[in-house]
Amino acid sequence: MRVLFLSTPLASHLYPMVPLAWALRAAGHDVLVGTTGPALQVAGAGLHVIDFDPRRECASVAQINAGRPDLVTARATRVADGRPLLVEATRRYADQMIATAELCRPDLVVHSQLQGGGPLAAASLGVPAVEHGSSLLRTDDFYDRLPELIPETFAAHALDGLPRRAALDVAPPSMVAEQPGAWPMRHIPYNGGGRLPEELAGRPPGRRIAVTIGTSIMAPNMAPLLARVFEVAGDVDAEFAVLLSGVAGDAEHDAKVPPNVRIIRDWVPLRPLLDGCAGIVHHGGAGSTLAALDAGVPQLVVPSGAPNFLQSDSVRERGVGRTAEVGELDAALVEGVLDDAGIRAAVAEVRAEMAALPSPVQMVPRLAELAA
Repeated sequence: MRVLFLSTPLASHLYPMVPLAWALRAAGHDVLVGTTGPALQVAGAGLHVIDFDPRRECASVAQINAGRPDLVTARATRVADGRPLLVEATRRYADQMIATAELCRPDLVVHSQLQGGGPLAAASLGVPAVEHGSSLLRTDDFYDRLPELIPETFAAHALDGLPRRAALDVAPPSMVAEQPGAWPMRHIPYNGGGRLPEELAGRPPGRRIAVTIGTSIMAPNMAPLLARVFEVAGDVDAEFAVLLSGVAGDAEHDAKVPPNVRIIRDWVPLRPLLDGCAGIVHHGGAGSTLAALDAGVPQLVVPSGAPNFLQSDSVRERGVGRTAEVGELDAALVEGVLDDAGIRAAVAEVRAEMAALPSPVQMVPRLAELAA
C-alpha cells in the first residue's frame, strides 16, 4: 500500500502523525509526506518528504491568520467560530495537495486535522481519505460543507464530491464529545528529535515545572505569559524549566529572572522532559495538552488563541488541571495545581484511558482494509 500524508504547513499539525507513518513503514508500506514551510523539518523523523510549494507561492499559515486577527484571538466556543480561517487554509493549499497526490498516486491519503485539501486530493484519485486527529477539537460538519464553501476549487478540478472518509480520533473519550464513526487511536507524543540534557533527565530532588508558550502563530499572548511566569516563579517552591527554543527574540533579557528558573534555548523534546516534572504551565496548544495527559502531569493552562480556549475548557471540566488568565497567574494558583489530589487522580484516570486505546500499529491493518 502506498500512503500519502498531507499536512497544513505547521510542525504542530504534522508531528502528531509521525508515529502512524512509522507504524505503516514498519509494516512494509510505502509512506510519503507532502507539506511545506516549517513542517518540512519532519524529514528529521526519517520520513520521505515532498515540498509541495518549493517556490513559496502559497501564503504561510501566519500570513493567513494575519488577515483575521479577530478570529485568532477570539475566545472560540466551537470549531465553526474559526471556519473562515480553516476554509482559507484549505483554499490556499488544495491545488498543491491535489498536484502532489496526482504525482505520487497513493492508495490512501492521511491528512492533518481540519485540512480540507486532503479529502480533495483523495477525491481527485478516487481513493479514501483519513483525517488524523491531533487535538481535543471536534471537526463537526466542516468537511461535509466543503463543496458549498469552496465550490470554485471543486469546479477547477472537476470534483463532484468527497471521497470515502474515515477519522482517527486521539482525544481521550472522557474529555470530548463523541465523534460519530471515528476510530479511536492512542496519541503517541512526538516533539521532534533532540537531546535531553543530563540535568533534566529524571526527577530532581524537589519539584520541577515545565513551561511552554508555543509560537506567535496561535498564541498571541505568549510574551505577557512569559513575563508573568518570571514574576511569580520566585515565590513557588519548585524549579521552572522554561522552553524557549524557536521563540524569536530575547524574551528574558529585560526581565528579572529568579534563580529557580532555568531558561532552555536548545531544542528539548517536551514529552521526556515531563517525566521529571510535577506539573506544566502552558498556552493551551494541542501538543502540550496531550503530552501532559500522556505523561500524567497536572496542567495550568493560560489559553491564547481561539482553539486553545476550547482545549483549556476541556482540561478544566475534566479536572486534569486549572485555567487562568495571565493576570490571574500567581504562586498560590501554581502551588494549588501541584498539591490538588483531585487533579492528580483525574490525570491518572485519563492517562490510563489513553494508554488503553488502540496504538498506531494496531490501526495499520484497518487502514489497509480501507484502502483495499
